[in-house]
Amino acid sequence: MSQQPPRRHGTRKPYRRPQKDPVRVLAFEALRAVDERDAYANLVLPPLLRKARAAGDFDARDAALATELVYGSLRRQGTYDAILAQCVDRPLREVDPPVLDVLTLGAHQLLGTRIPPHAAVSATVDLARVVLGDGRAKFVNAVLRKLTAHDLDGWLERVAPEYDEDPEDHLGVVHAHPRWIVSALWDALGGGRAGIEELLAADNERPEVTLVARPGRATAEELLAAAGEDGAVPGRWSPYAVRLAEGGEPGALDAVREGRAGVQDEGSQLVALALAAAPLDGPDRTWLDGCAGPGGKAALLGALAAQRGAALVASEKQPHRARLVARSLDGNPGPYAVIAADGTRPAWRPGAFDRVLVDVPCTGLGALRRRPEARWRRRPEDLDGFAPLQRELLRQALAAVRVGGVVGYATCSPHPAETRAVVEDVLKGRGGPAAEAEWIDARPLMAGVPELGDGPDVQLWPHLHGTDAMYLALLRRTA
Repeated sequence: MSQQPPRRHGTRKPYRRPQKDPVRVLAFEALRAVDERDAYANLVLPPLLRKARAAGDFDARDAALATELVYGSLRRQGTYDAILAQCVDRPLREVDPPVLDVLTLGAHQLLGTRIPPHAAVSATVDLARVVLGDGRAKFVNAVLRKLTAHDLDGWLERVAPEYDEDPEDHLGVVHAHPRWIVSALWDALGGGRAGIEELLAADNERPEVTLVARPGRATAEELLAAAGEDGAVPGRWSPYAVRLAEGGEPGALDAVREGRAGVQDEGSQLVALALAAAPLDGPDRTWLDGCAGPGGKAALLGALAAQRGAALVASEKQPHRARLVARSLDGNPGPYAVIAADGTRPAWRPGAFDRVLVDVPCTGLGALRRRPEARWRRRPEDLDGFAPLQRELLRQALAAVRVGGVVGYATCSPHPAETRAVVEDVLKGRGGPAAEAEWIDARPLMAGVPELGDGPDVQLWPHLHGTDAMYLALLRRTA
C-alpha cells in the first residue's frame, strides 16, 4: 500500500492578524476628528498625544511621526486627492470618508516621506484592517499599489495642468492650495511666478515654535539659557522672541509654565510692538485690546503697558475665550481688566483709550502653516461674511480712542478684501460715517524688518519674514 503524499498548503497564505500600530491609529483618529467635527488639528492632536504618552504607547519619535502624518496629510490633501482620483475607479466623493482618510495617510507616506514604499503600503493596509475591516482593506491595498507606480514629481506631471495653460490651477495642484486662494494670495503679493511659488511652498512647511518673553516678567536671554540644549535661537525681529528647534517642548520651560512667557508667532509680536511704539499726542494711560482672545497679544500688550504705568482693558466677546485671556494675563505686573464684551457694541465710553488694537476675526489665510485644514474649509463667500464685522470693529475702535490716540487694525490674512480695503472703506465712509483719522506709517515701527511694502500699512509674509502673514494698519484719530 503506497503512502499518500502529504497535503500541501503552500498555495494559500495563512491569516495574519493585522498589527495595531498606535502611531497610525492615532493619526487616523485625528483626521476623523478634523473631518467629522470640523475640528482643528492643532487643537485635536495635543490631547491625543498626551493620552498616548500617559498610556506608555509613545516616545518622542512616535509623537513626531504622528504629527507629520496628520499635518502632512492635511496640508497636501488637495494634491493627494488629485492623484488618488487617478487610482480609484469611481469619483472620490463616492469613497467613504474613513476610507479616504486611510488612503490619504498612505499617500502621504508614499509620496511625502522617506518611509520605504513596501513599509508604507504594509503599514497602511494593516491600519485599514484594524479601523475599516478586511474587506475595505483590500480596496486600500489595490489603490496604494497603483500609487506606487510613480513618485510625487511623476504624479504631478500627470495630474497638474501645464503652467502656461492655467497658472493658478497648476500652482494649486502642485502646492496643494485651492485655486481661489492661489489667486487671492497672488493678487496680494504681486510680482511674478517665483514669489507666489515661494509663498505657497512656505505655507506647506512646518512652522517653528516661537516663544515670547513677556517684558518685565522674563527675558529672551532667560529662555535661551533654559532651552539652549534644545537648539533654541533668538527671534529674527522681535527682541522678546525665541525660536525653538524642531521637537522643542515649550511646556518644559519654567517661564512658560508660570505664564511669564508664552507661545506666540513673531508676526503677532511685531504687531503688538508696533502699536505700543506708535507716537502719541498727549497722555498714554489706558490701552484697549478689543478682540483679545485667546490672549497672546493681550499678554504682551499688558506687560508693555505695565512698564509705562498704563492700564490694559482686554475685551473678548466669547466668554470661554475671555477666560483664556484672563489666564494669559494672570500675574501681569500692571493694572488690567478682562471683560466679555462685543466690540461692535462697546462697553466703554467713546474716547476712553489712548491706544486700541483690534485683531479682527478673518479667514485665517495668513496662518495656513499652522492650520492646514483651513485652506480646504474656507470658501470665497466667507469673505463677505466677515466684511461687515471687520468694518464695524474698526469704526468702533476709532470711536473708542481719544483724539490724538492710535488704533491698530490687524488681521491674520493677506487677502486684499480683509486688509487695506477694510481700512479705506472706513476712512471714506463706505457703509457708515467717515472716520476722522489719518494713516501712520507703520514701517519705521518694525525697525530692521525688510520688505514691508510701500506703506503706510504693513504686510508680513511666511516666505519673506518667517512669520504668519499678519497685516497691520495704524491710524491716528484726528477729530
